[in-house]
Amino acid sequence: MRISTGQVYQQNTTSILQKQSATNKILQQLASGKKVNTAGDDPVAAVGIGNLKQKNALVDQYMKNIDYAYKHQAVTEGKIGSAETLISSMREQLQRGANGSLAPNERQMIAEEMKQSLEELMSIANSQDADGNYIFAGTDSNIKPFDFDSNGNIVYSGNSNIREAIVASGVTLPTNVPGDAVFMNAPNPLGDYGVNYLASQQGDLFVNSAKIVDETAHIEGDYTFNFVDNAGVIDLQVIDPNGVTTTIPNFDPTNPVTVGGIEVSIEGTPVAGDSFTMQPQESVSILQSLNDAIAYLEDPQATETPQNASKLAQLLNNIDSGQNQVSTARGTAGNTLKSLESFTSNHEEEQVVNSSALSMLEDLDYAEAITEFEKQQLALNAVSSTFGKIGSLSLFNYI
Repeated sequence: MRISTGQVYQQNTTSILQKQSATNKILQQLASGKKVNTAGDDPVAAVGIGNLKQKNALVDQYMKNIDYAYKHQAVTEGKIGSAETLISSMREQLQRGANGSLAPNERQMIAEEMKQSLEELMSIANSQDADGNYIFAGTDSNIKPFDFDSNGNIVYSGNSNIREAIVASGVTLPTNVPGDAVFMNAPNPLGDYGVNYLASQQGDLFVNSAKIVDETAHIEGDYTFNFVDNAGVIDLQVIDPNGVTTTIPNFDPTNPVTVGGIEVSIEGTPVAGDSFTMQPQESVSILQSLNDAIAYLEDPQATETPQNASKLAQLLNNIDSGQNQVSTARGTAGNTLKSLESFTSNHEEEQVVNSSALSMLEDLDYAEAITEFEKQQLALNAVSSTFGKIGSLSLFNYI
């Protein structure tokens, strides 16, 4: 069979170009360190590589979210821990100041110490992060959350909203703890009502609980409890919000009193003429309780009247409830930190697995690639040399 000169040139040129293309491909692999640089290099592997890279990108975003949440919650947990320590110290100061052997000026000194502690506690409650956002303001982070109103009471101006970060597929965790969940909304230790002890009190009495036990019979509003003399025995008269008076004859403090759907447990030995009032109150504030404790110590007769003795018992109960709330909030932040650490470990393990699989699919074996490069280079040189010799053949060389 005769082969034309054109066919010889075409076949040899095609062979040279193929060898050059194979050589260039290996050079690209050596330069990038990857054996799959385009989908055409290995379509099946390219699909797997694309999926693994998407997974790693998603895990990277989860890790960034976790880092953001962890930093914020770590600061929050630290601040709450400082507040918890300060509250415990202030409770001890109150108990020390309530000692009946102290003179008024000595109690005033303790009250001044507590004022400084309350200022420090308010500073913690109004803490800001590095960007100037208030930590305990909920999602209203540009608003100072805690301050005194015109009556000297401590109020909360933030909200109860929680920011959340996506830390895994279908999983979100909080990045903040609202201030009202830390410092404002502790359960009322009495139940559903608060008590106001009156200056006319002479007997030893203390309301131990005031809970709604019958919603259908409950009349919401202010109640007045009067102890009256009835032929040498003490009767209790309760005036409900509608002005209706209910009399409990021969009052026995060992038996709770039920009126207006509220069960009230009263301890002690009241005397005729004693009175107190009750108002609906679902929660107490640790900040306001400590503020009230300072006012209590500043009263020159803080430990000398039955009214103040009852106030002190109630203050200590309110502070204990608020302290428990702060501890619970700290525990919540601490549990979130543990969860974030757990998800971090899971994601790091996933990244290792994904990176290992990705390496198997796309990383270049340099020894194998260099060997293949040498083979292709040798083949290219051989084809080029052969084509050069064949191309130079002529009958004139043999005539």
